[in-house]
Amino acid sequence: MLTGRMMDFPLTLTHFLERARTYFGRSEIVSRQPDKSLHRYTYADFYRRTCKLAHALARLGVKPGDRVASLSWNHHRHLELYFAVPSMGAVIHTLNLRLHPNDLGYIARHAEDRVIVVDRSLLPLLEKFLAAVPSVQHIIVIPDDGPTPDGRLDYEKLLAPEQDSFNWPALEERSAAMLCYTSGTTGNPKGVLYSHRSCVLHALALCMTDTFGIGEPDAILPVVPMFHAAAWGMPHAAVFTGARLVFPGPHLDPTSLLDLMAGERVTLAAGVPTIWLGILALLDQEPKRWDLRSVRTMAIGGSAAPPAMIAGFLHRHGLVVTHAWGMTELNPVGTLARPRRHHEHLPQEERLALRATQGFALPLVEVRHVSDAGKVLPWDGSTMGELEVRGPWVASSYYGGEGPDRFTPDGWFKTGDVVTLDADGYVRITDRSKDVIKSGGEWISSVDLENALMAHPAVLEAAVFAAKDPKWDERPLAAVVFKPGQSVSKEELAAHLEKRFVKWWLPDDYVFIPQIPRTSTGKFLKTKLREDYGNYLLDKQRQGS
Repeated sequence: MLTGRMMDFPLTLTHFLERARTYFGRSEIVSRQPDKSLHRYTYADFYRRTCKLAHALARLGVKPGDRVASLSWNHHRHLELYFAVPSMGAVIHTLNLRLHPNDLGYIARHAEDRVIVVDRSLLPLLEKFLAAVPSVQHIIVIPDDGPTPDGRLDYEKLLAPEQDSFNWPALEERSAAMLCYTSGTTGNPKGVLYSHRSCVLHALALCMTDTFGIGEPDAILPVVPMFHAAAWGMPHAAVFTGARLVFPGPHLDPTSLLDLMAGERVTLAAGVPTIWLGILALLDQEPKRWDLRSVRTMAIGGSAAPPAMIAGFLHRHGLVVTHAWGMTELNPVGTLARPRRHHEHLPQEERLALRATQGFALPLVEVRHVSDAGKVLPWDGSTMGELEVRGPWVASSYYGGEGPDRFTPDGWFKTGDVVTLDADGYVRITDRSKDVIKSGGEWISSVDLENALMAHPAVLEAAVFAAKDPKWDERPLAAVVFKPGQSVSKEELAAHLEKRFVKWWLPDDYVFIPQIPRTSTGKFLKTKLREDYGNYLLDKQRQGS
C-alpha cells in the first residue's frame, strides 16, 4: 500500500489554546456574575490564567489521566478549567448541578474524581454528596458570591503565585480530554469519555459554513450549560476561532438573556427549547424592547423544537432558528436542519418545515435507521425505525464498559430515537424508543402530537405519553399547560388535532397541569408523567362503570 507523506500532527485542544494566545489575544470574554455585573477580560488574560491554573493543579498533585470535576455555571473560570485540565493531560469532568445529590454522588464516585472545583454558591449542593466520593483529595472554591469558607482552597488565591506560562506536554490525540455523563432518565447515568481528537474534529465541523459557521466575527452566547455535553462544543469552537464569548452565569431567565443578547451584540446563541419558549413569550409581550439585529441565528437542541416556536421567531421577530440534534454520546452534535440549494424554489412554509426537522448529518457523521428486527430501513420519509449513527466523534463504548447493548456488532451507536429518514437524508424524530406509544400494535408519535398541540394559540407546553388501556394496551394521554390567562376545552383541543391526524392517533383524554416535569437538561420527564397518570384512563373507566 502506498502511504501518504504527511506530518503526523496531533489533534489536541492544546493547539486551540496556543492559537488563541497567538492570534486572538485581544478578543474578549464576557461573563455575567451572580450580582449581575459583567466581568470582562481578553483571550490573552485567559491564556495566562489557564497556565496559572495548570501549575496550581500540578502542585496539588494532579497527574495525566486524573479526573478534575467542575460544579459550576457558565463563566470565564469554567472556561479556564475547560482548557487547563485537558491540556496538562488530565480529564475535565463536568458535573450537572441540576441532578439530585444522590446522582451526583454516584457520578463523582464512578468517575473517581480527585479534585472538585465548585462555585461558592453551589457549595451547599456539594456538601450533600461529598461524603459519597472518597477519591476526592482537594476542593477548590470559586469565590463567585463571597469569601471562601475556612478549610477550602480559594481558586483566586491558588492561582495568584503561579507562573503565567506553562510547558504543555505533548499529548496523544486519542488521549482523554473530557468526561460527560448522560442524564440517566433510565438506570444510572453513563459516562462518555471524549478524546482530544473528537473534540477538535467536532469543533472544526461547527465552524463550517454549512453548519453553525462559527468564526472570529461572532459573539457566542452558550446558554446551554457547560456541564451539558460540553455546551455543544461552542466553547471549543469559540477559542479555536477567537470568537467573542458571552457567558450568562447563573442568570437564565428570559429578561437577563435578552438583555445580554442585545447589550453584547450576540450573533449566535445556543440553548434548549424550554429556554427559547420563555424568550419568545417575552418578545411577543415586548417586541420593541430589545434590539436583536446582530443575532444571525439561535441554535436550538436538546429536545425537539416545536415548529410553531420556530415559525413564531421568524414571522413575528425576524429571528432564524437553527435546529440541531445530538446526544452526550456524540460529543454532541450529529445533525443540523437547514434547507438546501434545491429547496430554494419551495414556499416559505415548506422550507420552514425542513428547519423543524432534525436535519441531515454533519460531515463525517453517518446515519441509518433500523427496524425492531435490526433490518436497515429505506429512506422514504415514512418508515419509522431506531436511529443509529457512527463517526469520529461518536462514542464507541461507555466509560467503564457499561451499556454494551447500545453498540452494534458492525460499529454503530443505537441512539434510542425513533425516526423517519427522507430521500434527502433529513431526520425527523417521531419519539424516543422508550416513549413511543404502541397502541394495538401500531406506533403513535408523541412528538408529532405535542408539536400540533403547542401550535394552538392557548397552549404553552404539551407532553403526550402512554397511558394503560385494557383493550389497546396503550393509548395516548396529553398533559397540557396553558399560557397565562388562557384556556380551552378538551373538545376544542381534539378538534384542533383532528385537522392533522387520523382519529385513532388522537389522545384519549387531556390533563391540565401547571407545569410539565423536566429532566436536569430541560427535557420533558415522561417517566414522571407515566408514574403520575399511567393509570388515568383505567381509573376513569372504572369510575364510569
